[in-house]
Amino acid sequence: QVQLVESGGGLVQPGGSLRLSCAASGSIFSVNVMGWYRQAPGKQREWVASIAPGGNGYYANSVKGRFTLSRDDAKNKIYLQMNSLKPEDTAIYFCNTIPGRPEYWGQGTQVTVSS
Repeated sequence: QVQLVESGGGLVQPGGSLRLSCAASGSIFSVNVMGWYRQAPGKQREWVASIAPGGNGYYANSVKGRFTLSRDDAKNKIYLQMNSLKPEDTAIYFCNTIPGRPEYWGQGTQVTVSS
């Protein structure tokens, strides 16, 4: 059974940076479009970014130009570099396939942007 484990979240001041990582227990990255989602308090989970095998990243307008998604299929990992963070980026961040598979949702990693 494949498990996705997110890490790298934390508390950061506005304008700061964080790098999130997502590791898979199985080899799912090489054949799937992978992505990041986030869920802010009181809001529905939303798509943030996605990347196909060997492809470029696609980003929600709210993070375009600030976030960069990359993948390392050999290591079964994807990464989300988040720069110029804003308070509205505060959320729990999850990785999953695109579209998200119910059995792959993990605990996520909390990102809090606050001064």
